[in-house]
Amino acid sequence: MKRVAVVLLIVAAAFASFAAADTDGKRWWSYVEALANDSMQGRQTGSPEHRRAAEYVADRFKEAGLAPAGVNGYLQPVKFDVRKIVESQSSLELIRNGKPERLSLGEDAVIALRNNPADSVEAPLVFAGYGLSIPEMKFDDFAGLDVKGKIVVTITGGPSSVPGNLRAHYGYSTERGKFLEQAGAIGLVTIQNPSSADVPWVRSSLARLQESMSLTDPALVDMKNIRITVTVNAAHADKWLTGSGHAIAELLKLADAGQPLPHFPLKASLRARVKLERRQVESQNVVAALPGTDSKLKDDYVVLSAHLDHVGVGEPIKGDPIYNGAMDDASGVASLVEIARRLQESKTMLRRSLLFVVVTGEEKGLLGSRYFAAHPTVDATRMIADLNMDMFLPLYPMRLLTVYGLGESDLGADVRKVAASMKVDVQDDPAPQRNVFVRSDQYNFIRRGVPAVMIAFGSRKGSPEEAIEKAWLTNRYHAPSDDLGQPVDLAAAAAYNQFMAALATMTANDSARPQWKPESFFRRFTP
Repeated sequence: MKRVAVVLLIVAAAFASFAAADTDGKRWWSYVEALANDSMQGRQTGSPEHRRAAEYVADRFKEAGLAPAGVNGYLQPVKFDVRKIVESQSSLELIRNGKPERLSLGEDAVIALRNNPADSVEAPLVFAGYGLSIPEMKFDDFAGLDVKGKIVVTITGGPSSVPGNLRAHYGYSTERGKFLEQAGAIGLVTIQNPSSADVPWVRSSLARLQESMSLTDPALVDMKNIRITVTVNAAHADKWLTGSGHAIAELLKLADAGQPLPHFPLKASLRARVKLERRQVESQNVVAALPGTDSKLKDDYVVLSAHLDHVGVGEPIKGDPIYNGAMDDASGVASLVEIARRLQESKTMLRRSLLFVVVTGEEKGLLGSRYFAAHPTVDATRMIADLNMDMFLPLYPMRLLTVYGLGESDLGADVRKVAASMKVDVQDDPAPQRNVFVRSDQYNFIRRGVPAVMIAFGSRKGSPEEAIEKAWLTNRYHAPSDDLGQPVDLAAAAAYNQFMAALATMTANDSARPQWKPESFFRRFTP
């Protein structure tokens, strides 16, 4: 009871200190405007505009009194290998009884480039359900299936019998790649399930023409022996299943119900030819610190993270080619700057240090945070928590927050205390099939043993707020319309920043480090 009372006093003091800060959200919005205006050209990883955005953030951190904690001042350089498809010289063909059926790139399927594809591949196909191997649940889509030298075909998702975070972890490329390579597979084809896709195919397929990247550090590259990866439009997936005795409607019905999927050989082989343009770029993480004051705890760090990059300039939608990325994730970076300003203005004294980490390359596969987690600019063993902000979507008043990782560590209890003091409800991930817990930068801290949460605005099933969020994902997510002209609830954004500042304050001032729950799967990553 004594610890609870102290914690509540900390929260009350933090709220009192922050009361005079940006309550109308206008200052926060000014940072979003600076990062997501058209002149920033969508902040593509490695672009001059991304560099300018990184320098802008570094300057704001300096103004807020944060100390440089990068490699070169506030910046940490990160190098990338870049690939862009030459689609006119690339092709996919299904070979059945020696006869090729040419697939339409962009309509039938796209060649994915996050791994480094071979120039040419031809191999038989085998359907392996979800393509998951989850030892803890004795679930293995590869059991008894010969995939050596073959290309594995899967559907996105997983069985409902497996907890969402566990399913998401084993679906991540690092883990999935291990099992594919152990089984001897040489390729991966993924049929996109429309029910769990954030973006409709007609828009998501446009991304195939943008650059893809991997880190130049070979130790941080997944699926090195996978020679081809392809994503398939479910509307045309029956082309792949012809002669197998199965249809995509049947398989999607099972997937939507969270049921196990059958495994079977397909009657076709895949022939792929890939022509790429290649180059290298350097981009930037931005790292700053607010030093703690406790002689024993000041070398511990509570990390606050968000990603600076977006997807740059791409295929025009309604005549607009600039993918501004205002909510994804200029909003989160703006919140980090605003929190730093609030702490400066309130003269808040923290026992532990705060580490503000603004990463690049998130849209390329969480690459900037992966690099930072592998090459931290502070002692890795002293990073005790990560509070991540990615696309938190202040589109309506803040009455409910969705907390990814709510039940995994002690951070969940702290979140609940802060939320209760603000009369805000919290919920765990309401749609685990979207795999959000492993789709943002907190996951790379988790894999290094750091307890983490990501916090966003939440909605109830069937509520007007749910309809607003779904409409945003359908129409604005990874589209040029995620720009400065969209409606945003500035007061709600201000409340969110107040919440996150109070949570960071509580975590930094608590005598005990956050710990993974004994039953959490992610506890295994603790060093």
